[in-house]
Amino acid sequence: MALTLRHLTLLSVSPPPTKTLTLTRLLRPAPISLFASRTTTNKHSSISAMASAARMVLVPIANGTEPMEAVMTIDVLRRGGADVTVASVENQLPVNACHGVKIVADALISDCADTIFDLISLPGGMPGAAVLRDCKILESMVNKQAADGRFYAAVCAAPAVALGSWGLLKGKKATCYPSFMEQLSSSAITVESRVQKDGNVVTSRGPGTTMEFAVALVELLFGKDKADEVSGPLVMRPNPGAEYVVHQLNPMEWTFNNCPKILVPVANGSEEMEATIIIDILRRAKAEVVVASVEEKLEIVATRKVKLVADVFLDEALNSSYDLIVLPGGLQGAQTFAKTEKLINLLKKQKEANKPYGAICASPAHCLEPHGLLKGKKATGFPPMCDKLSDRSEIENRVVVDGNLITSRGPGTSMEFALAIVEKFFGREKALELAKTVLVVNA
Repeated sequence: MALTLRHLTLLSVSPPPTKTLTLTRLLRPAPISLFASRTTTNKHSSISAMASAARMVLVPIANGTEPMEAVMTIDVLRRGGADVTVASVENQLPVNACHGVKIVADALISDCADTIFDLISLPGGMPGAAVLRDCKILESMVNKQAADGRFYAAVCAAPAVALGSWGLLKGKKATCYPSFMEQLSSSAITVESRVQKDGNVVTSRGPGTTMEFAVALVELLFGKDKADEVSGPLVMRPNPGAEYVVHQLNPMEWTFNNCPKILVPVANGSEEMEATIIIDILRRAKAEVVVASVEEKLEIVATRKVKLVADVFLDEALNSSYDLIVLPGGLQGAQTFAKTEKLINLLKKQKEANKPYGAICASPAHCLEPHGLLKGKKATGFPPMCDKLSDRSEIENRVVVDGNLITSRGPGTSMEFALAIVEKFFGREKALELAKTVLVVNA
């Protein structure tokens, strides 16, 4: 059956005179088109698209998997109500994903071999996609998935490297990361859609298209209404592929020696998409990022039960000074940050020294505001929580920089937030180059 496609509507007011960072105010968009769809009848799609029952989903991960793609897929599908199993194709549950992000799987792939899944979705990243390709258990599972008419999906390098190599895209329209399109052309009908559906397979291009990809998978499994319900709180980009924009007040230079040293605290209940995107993007920019657990264990369980492993405990992190301290959101995590006296004292010293600090989603309202860390500052945050901000004059902006403070709204603004940090340290040119690499901005 052909799924209902939704159209993009963007409403904006004209930006003010150009600054280093420009302001664009975006009104709430209509639901966005999730994927290009080629209608192909199969025995499963007629019942799966609108079903409301829980759906079983497998997301395999490997050393070298792209963490943004894995975590966004897992998080968004769990928000939609899917029962997602994160399976390691390695010999152990912990996986060393790209850019030093450590993810702990729920199970080994061998434990999942006899389970029937409604969807198997492969993240990209290299060499992760090649490791997935070479896993015989996974290859057998996805081949059976396709033969039985159940859904399978892949993003970034994985459509070309894994699905194409297994012969599962023959005669189908598919897309992938731009540098793998030539390889994909030997095994599929290549298209440049951000998300492409053909029958029971869905493919997408890279980190900057993964949230759209994941919401498309929610629509595939649960229907359009559920996809709309999930996508709203994500605060997704209303204009995918366009240049990101930031609202800047009281401009100041953010300085560093050699390379920026950035502290990213994490806690149980931190929002995993926000944490992972911030860490990944900043490390791609060659910043030194220290991920510090404020819990009693290095391994934290994030909002949607993704298990991430920090680099150090907060006490060890306190021995260094930082060019930026930045807090991911997630309500429980933000509340834990607010109760962590050592972290609050560090943030207060950062503010008093006029050094950069920032927060996204729940953390501006539930951590910075209660401790006076937004006093005299303009900020934004997660829309339903902005009523807790004492100054709400700039809350409609996706990213706000006020001098040494940077804030943002939610998972769907996390890439823009991280890129704005890159811009403040390294300049607009490098930030745009990185934005194009991760497909936030069209090349």
